Amino acid sequence: MKNIFILTLILFSAYTGFSQNNAGFFIASPGERAQIILNENEEDLVHIASGMLADDIKKVSGQLLELTGSGNSKYQIKIGTVGRDDDFDRECKQAGIDINKFKKQWEAYHIKTVISPTKNILFVVGSNSRGTAYGLMELSRMIGVSPWIWWADVQPEKNKTISLPGNLDLSDAPRVKFRGIFLNDEDWGLQPWAAKNFEPETGDIGPKTYEKIFELLLRLKANTIWPAMHPCTKAFYTIPGNKEVAAKYQIFVGTSHAEPMLRNNVDEWDRKLFGEYNYSVNSENIKDYWLKRIEELSADDKYIVTLGMRGIHDSGMQGNYTSEQKVKLLETIISDQRGMLKSVLKKDISDIPQAFVPYKEVLDIYKEGAQVPDDVTLIWPDDNHGYVRQLSDADERKRSGGAGVYYHISYWGRPHDFLWLESVPVSLIWEEMHKAYQTNARNIWIVNVGDIKPMEIGMNFFLEMAWNPERFSPENLDAYYTRFAESQFGKQYAVEIGEILKKYFQLGFSRKPEHMGWNTISPTLPIQGTELSLFQNGDELQQRINAYDKLEKQVEKLYQEIPAYRKDAFYELVAYKVIGASNMNKKILYAYKSRVYAAQERTSANLYAQKAKTAFEKIEQITAFYNDTLASGKWQHMMTYNPRRLPVFDMPKTSNYKPEKPNKGEILPEGYSAVVNESEIYALPTFNSLTKRSYFVDVFNSGIQALKWQLETSDDWVVVSRSSGETDTEERIWVSVDWTKITSQDTVHSKILFKLNNQEYVVNISAIKPDWPVTGANFFVEDNGVVAIEAEHFSKQNKTEAGTWTFIKSLGRISDAMGTFPVTAKTFSLMELNAAPTLSYDFYSSSTGNASLHFYCIPTLPLNDDYQLRFAVIIDDGEPLVVNAALKEEMDEHNGEWKSNVLNAVTIQKIQTMIAEKGKHTLQVKMMDPGVVLDKMELVFEEPGSSYFGVPETIVTE
Repeated sequence: MKNIFILTLILFSAYTGFSQNNAGFFIASPGERAQIILNENEEDLVHIASGMLADDIKKVSGQLLELTGSGNSKYQIKIGTVGRDDDFDRECKQAGIDINKFKKQWEAYHIKTVISPTKNILFVVGSNSRGTAYGLMELSRMIGVSPWIWWADVQPEKNKTISLPGNLDLSDAPRVKFRGIFLNDEDWGLQPWAAKNFEPETGDIGPKTYEKIFELLLRLKANTIWPAMHPCTKAFYTIPGNKEVAAKYQIFVGTSHAEPMLRNNVDEWDRKLFGEYNYSVNSENIKDYWLKRIEELSADDKYIVTLGMRGIHDSGMQGNYTSEQKVKLLETIISDQRGMLKSVLKKDISDIPQAFVPYKEVLDIYKEGAQVPDDVTLIWPDDNHGYVRQLSDADERKRSGGAGVYYHISYWGRPHDFLWLESVPVSLIWEEMHKAYQTNARNIWIVNVGDIKPMEIGMNFFLEMAWNPERFSPENLDAYYTRFAESQFGKQYAVEIGEILKKYFQLGFSRKPEHMGWNTISPTLPIQGTELSLFQNGDELQQRINAYDKLEKQVEKLYQEIPAYRKDAFYELVAYKVIGASNMNKKILYAYKSRVYAAQERTSANLYAQKAKTAFEKIEQITAFYNDTLASGKWQHMMTYNPRRLPVFDMPKTSNYKPEKPNKGEILPEGYSAVVNESEIYALPTFNSLTKRSYFVDVFNSGIQALKWQLETSDDWVVVSRSSGETDTEERIWVSVDWTKITSQDTVHSKILFKLNNQEYVVNISAIKPDWPVTGANFFVEDNGVVAIEAEHFSKQNKTEAGTWTFIKSLGRISDAMGTFPVTAKTFSLMELNAAPTLSYDFYSSSTGNASLHFYCIPTLPLNDDYQLRFAVIIDDGEPLVVNAALKEEMDEHNGEWKSNVLNAVTIQKIQTMIAEKGKHTLQVKMMDPGVVLDKMELVFEEPGSSYFGVPETIVTE
């Protein structure tokens, strides 16, 4: 934490600049210009990074610093790698840098200023060449240059004076050894952009493109790539120059779970030439195929070899085998592969980086008992939707090869893709990768970023966390968005943009833009009706539209205000995502509204049909702007709003209503989905002074002429947002209560009389102003048969040394969540509940009898087979009830419960209970297993109408 604090001060100081009186180190100023000094014998990567730093300094200050082998300037930036030059090592020692300890670290860097009357030196030292390069890129960040300067057109703020503190002394090293990205799903973005725009001479993702990717990785302090591998892309090693540019940037090249031995089977396995890709019947051809790739590797190449075998392209191992046969075959394959590596590469097998990825069906084979050599890294995959399937148990944590994680922030597959816009929040990435880090998965972290754009924020966070997971804590994850915004757009806009991003990711987490069709792929089904309720809980559907529309208006306003040199970056990193997600929601939800309202004979159906069409057209427009106009056409062919042409991206079906009568209209209060018979009387939900909710009544036109309407209230305590009007479509009247005008503690009744074209409609109103004993800051009450609680609003918390419930900011579908930590904690048994960490919630129940408890949990998966996702629930002094948020059956792509969970971003567990007496009660939630993430709870006496988010929190409001 000390280094983080120092770095924050440095960033602030460097950004604002120092004056001569501060005795700082001047990199560039009107009167001074430092020299960049490095030895010729440094590796290519250090020369590349030094040149990048010089270019960055010029972009900020306008001055190009001299790169030289020796210098005589008053200010000198001395760059070097420990062990490459004795004189430089000696200077480092004299400067107080402990190079003996330092050189043993992996990819470490040390940045230090030494100020004297005659010469001022800024040392940038690396324990190896990559460490030196990362130190240089950290220096770029200090002077205000974003890692996304090229990939998101983030232009730095100009500053003629660039200086650093005279007492700067910073060292750092990665906590995860191999950190990188997987380029995947590139059929509609990166590949056509490279082939048709950036690198037409190659016609593919070639060395020119990879060089830019590797520059980005260098700036993000990453060192690993799993190259593009879809059918549209030629294999990485088959394109001249790719291997060489990776070696120049010292990037470790690996391959995915489906590509053993650095081969791209989709492009390289020729069935006609090689035969069946089945090891038990064609092992010699397969071994020869693998051998040729390994023989192509040179001494300069860096690689991580994936072991094992699956099908040609993300499919199961070919051939019909029993479980026992699969285990034996996999062990044979791995043994043969390792023998080949040792023979060809002439290295000790434990010195060759190797990985085994138990992905999909391979995990089942591994769990059946397949033995993986101890020095091989186990890379645990997530379920493709951001929830890691399992992590190392106590024995696996002892493996010399350690473990890693393969994680998705972009995905093609069941139950539905999410490829267009990024929607995985940093809170979920943190929660899952924190579990990985704490269970010793510290050797390889790979994130699937699709086409890189527009997954910039998630990629940035993942790689920052891979460098140092300990810099983040769950209580302040929201601050990351503001910090990211400040790095790209400066302090003036950071807070506002940070808040926009926070809300954007929370909305996207609760339902991804690509999942708004409520359908699935494989089989690919048409768009279904939404689960968001039009008629319950204040109209969930319109609330979602309003939330997105507010963000959309904010970003459009900011786009006009933000300086010209930052507009492109703002559009790429913020505006396109927000506007795209907003209009995807509007398109789907307005179309649904038109269909429902047309069936109700509302003329407003036509308005919503047009709004849906306008939203669809806006998505097309902003995408065309991204491709054709943004950054002067730099990103042409990069952005596609409809990857794979799935139904959710099409214009959905809308409905229209053609009125036949001149004068016709109806009302429909909240809680009703259809007009009642003339003999029935409407009633709004009961108003409660402790929750102070409002409810709506829609007045809608069904006639040719405008509808004139008015209403009358029977009592002055009934407050309405409007009492008369005229509408061609509809008006929503909000009804609330003036509690100062009610003195009775019993339920009071009133009514509203609506008059529409000589028709009268009555809506009954009930209100209660209870004298229930309310104590403490967070107190909950039953409201219309339900007590609803957001998990983070506990009344009391009991932590223990053995574990705790901890805030995880913005990991709830509406707000925050509570998780059980540490992830390595021992499980609490039922006999140990008295010592278990506890969250307590005080509530008042006015009902008695049988009730249902609903627990909304984030759909994480158990840590490993030693755990479940259990917690215990106790009401008052009752017996504990155990709730388990884990899947009832093993996770696979066909598990219906899992598919529902990941699409809805929630698993809802229900248990039955009994409330014997009305009055004050306490609900205790006790930790049993680590890894539980609790979002919300409901105690239900009367089942509310169906909705997506459930009943709004019934917390007592002032």
